[in-house]
Amino acid sequence: MNLLIPVDCNKRHEALLTTLDAAKYWAFIELDEGQIINCKFYADRSAIEAWVETVVVINEQEYVWQFIEENIAVLVAPKQRSIDEIVEAFLFKELHDLNI
Repeated sequence: MNLLIPVDCNKRHEALLTTLDAAKYWAFIELDEGQIINCKFYADRSAIEAWVETVVVINEQEYVWQFIEENIAVLVAPKQRSIDEIVEAFLFKELHDLNI
């Protein structure tokens, strides 16, 4: 399972979720059995060669059609901002699904 998160910096424990327009980096998080096994940062989303399963956005107002057209699930983190908070909320199914 993997997540794509638009963030404001490329430091794993300092990066915070940001809007798609303000994103400086994309955090590509690989999960296995509920644990983060890899966290890579990309300055350009098109540089990510792996298949993206889920993208997490900051609110429902984001322009997410590009992801939906690529069959990428879109989740909203209503109050989570750090990567660890987002991953934990994802695992406990606390993120809101925009694909419904």
